[in-house]
Amino acid sequence: MTRFRFRKKNQKKLFIKIFGGLISFFLLLFLFLLYGPYKGFSNWLITSAMTTMNHQYLATWFYSDKYINKVMNSNYVKEINEETNPELINFEINSDSYDNDYEKQVLVHDKSQVYKLIKINEKKLRGYLVVIYDASRVTVGASKNLGYSGEYVVDMAKREKALVAINASGFEDEGGHGTGGKPEGYVIKNGKIIWDRALYGNLVGFNKDNVLVVGKMSKETAIKKGIRDAVNFSPILVVNGKPSSVYGNGGWGHANRTAIGQRKDGIVLFLVMDGRDYKTGVIGPGMSEMIDIMIRYGAYNAVNLDGGTSSNLVINGKLVNKVMNGSFQNRTRPVATMFMLK
Repeated sequence: MTRFRFRKKNQKKLFIKIFGGLISFFLLLFLFLLYGPYKGFSNWLITSAMTTMNHQYLATWFYSDKYINKVMNSNYVKEINEETNPELINFEINSDSYDNDYEKQVLVHDKSQVYKLIKINEKKLRGYLVVIYDASRVTVGASKNLGYSGEYVVDMAKREKALVAINASGFEDEGGHGTGGKPEGYVIKNGKIIWDRALYGNLVGFNKDNVLVVGKMSKETAIKKGIRDAVNFSPILVVNGKPSSVYGNGGWGHANRTAIGQRKDGIVLFLVMDGRDYKTGVIGPGMSEMIDIMIRYGAYNAVNLDGGTSSNLVINGKLVNKVMNGSFQNRTRPVATMFMLK
């Protein structure tokens, strides 16, 4: 009996020793990632946290404001300083020839198809690309209570009887508790300004010839140029076939992402990517990946739209993508505007 108790006591001590060793190991590993010579983890943590509204403390707990500013200033997107040249979009779709498998996925379709859904699942990137063959049917939708409260993309899409819808502009979100009702920048619908605040980012929208126009311009200039449906957001991913330059991880971290683009043949691309799903390792794309995906599928002009919890793809009234908020909960939120296929 004494020997048994002695053995049990030794086993308990050994367990405590091993457990304590493991705790110490993981603590040292975590501190090494936070403050060690490899800056990839700290850059990822800071840029991912600082682009959320509710979880910036994940960066401010561990780093000084000075260091956070240094990281943010070294991770950014340098946009191409151009505006879309509408004359370069020819609206000539040739589905009989293609250069690679990505072209084939876009171009091969039944002539009666209005849109086509392509699933993206590669290199821990998971998402959806909607290929829209008639740009004239892509318009802007807005919350029915614009200026007061937002609306879920699912509800907006059902109300507008949209076949496909994605979230569009950002919105006033002070302290992460905004209602989603006040878009940042201006909103143009059917050639009229329906919302106007200080210019935010870039114009992204369609002119009367159904060309996706991106670039910095005032609302007055936009109306003069015949923009029919547009919102404001950043950064520009591609303009006139030229990709923006990404320094570091781009400063936007990794999360759920939404973007809109148009090919030279006029085909419109809605891109919605999943993120923040750490169980499967799908953390979401950075701006480099968003640019790569858009170019891969032939985007000639493309712009990033609001992401994170706002990132939604709705098809036939149903949410298709997996939305994760900053607390890693499968939850979306009301937004101010959307792009839709009607």
